[in-house]
Amino acid sequence: MRYASPFFIPPKAAPLISHLPPPHPTFLNPHIPIPSFAFQENLLYNPHMLDPKLANDTITAIATPPGDGGVGIIRISGVNCRAIAAKVFRPASQSFTDFTPYRLHYGHVLDNEGRELDDVLAAFMPGPNSYTGEDVIEINCHGGRAILAAVLEEILALGARLAERGEFTYRAFMNGRMDLTQAEAVAEMIHAPTKAAMHLAQVKLSGLLGEKISALRLRLEHLRGLLTVAVDFPEDEIDCLSPDTLITTSSEVRTEIDTLLVAVDRTRAWREGALVVLAGRVNAGKSSLMNALLGRNRAIVTDQPGTTRDYLEESINLDGLNIRLADTAGIRKTDDAIEAAGLEMGRELMEKADLVLFLADCTAPLNDDTMITANKLDTKKVLAVLNKSDLPGFDTTHGAPLADLNFETIAISAKTGSDIDTLCARIRDRVLHGAGQPDPDELAPNARQAAVLASASEELLLLEQDTEAEIPYDLLSVRLETACNTLSGITGEITSNEILNAIFDSFCIGK
Repeated sequence: MRYASPFFIPPKAAPLISHLPPPHPTFLNPHIPIPSFAFQENLLYNPHMLDPKLANDTITAIATPPGDGGVGIIRISGVNCRAIAAKVFRPASQSFTDFTPYRLHYGHVLDNEGRELDDVLAAFMPGPNSYTGEDVIEINCHGGRAILAAVLEEILALGARLAERGEFTYRAFMNGRMDLTQAEAVAEMIHAPTKAAMHLAQVKLSGLLGEKISALRLRLEHLRGLLTVAVDFPEDEIDCLSPDTLITTSSEVRTEIDTLLVAVDRTRAWREGALVVLAGRVNAGKSSLMNALLGRNRAIVTDQPGTTRDYLEESINLDGLNIRLADTAGIRKTDDAIEAAGLEMGRELMEKADLVLFLADCTAPLNDDTMITANKLDTKKVLAVLNKSDLPGFDTTHGAPLADLNFETIAISAKTGSDIDTLCARIRDRVLHGAGQPDPDELAPNARQAAVLASASEELLLLEQDTEAEIPYDLLSVRLETACNTLSGITGEITSNEILNAIFDSFCIGK
């Protein structure tokens, strides 16, 4: 199964621009009311879209992000979309009789009193070769919030229902236009923080992950069939399934599943970004380093200790990798309740971090508070930064206690920028564990898919152990059936409504 593009057009039906409009300035009417629902990004998910009684509703929503822009798109999907669009659309061409598929029609949207709201381009995409698998109309308006809200209000008044979050993609899933891995990939594409994350989502959007899972499940289903024959005809002389064959096949499938799980960790930083926390004693230069990495003055830098009492968070891009930098309060003993709370937040961030940049002012020996904190850190995710290399008293031997803890160390000057590029390279390498860019065809399951794969892998391991323990075949078939059904949950062939709700709730309205 291949992904149905939201702009799917058959090869022989190239879109045509009919009757292009003359240049027309956008006019925002301040008297047009904006419905409160029109741009609610955080609208609570309503599970009624899973109600089969409402599956035939014609739905509509603004498909472009909130805010003003050059173009805004309103999408309508359902059996009545063309009839509704015909009531609000007045074509500019006198030869227009109906919406021709895959052609852009120029005209105006009218309100219920016949007044022009906007000049638009409307396109009709008939099902089943549309994004949702249903008849779809997309109206391209000027991108003002008031314009889009006014047009949407007219469409709703004619009987369309405001779409829930992800309902257009949900319908594409229910109508067989995509499997659940592809539906999830749509959201991942939209929220991709980097180009690499976009490519990883695109691979899944093409259907390759779904095809891989289906192939693995098919092997297990074949094994299940042989197991059923062995149980139903135990007295036959034909040995249709030996224990060795059962173990070998199960192990091969489990190995392929585990390979997919390895890719989850290997690509997580590309898909989700990484948290890098700056920690160390007061006046170690954390805020200066934050500013140096950002290339601008974001954190306040003074000679007075304890300038940062809370934590600051900003994002940087290191050669395509999204990094969230967190500058934490300087480590020291304090009776100040506010500063103590900031220190506690810093400790929590260090526990969650993918990498901790532990700064040390190497113009003086490290104090006890610094070493107490350093001893509590995970060596694998600490990079000790020996700062202030520009000062005369700088001595790397002051950082020797950190090296004794097996921390990797690097000397820099946050003030002058000396060796900052080297530090950036080390940050990127440590976060990626030396893996580099993901393969263009890498199959990287998301967190939900990874959890399901891990469950299937565990079930197969137990199947192999039970087979070695000579557990009867009829009991083994239960484990094999569980593994098959578990894998079906990834592609959506067997998935509960609760899981579907959680998945499509991550979408924006209009997608």
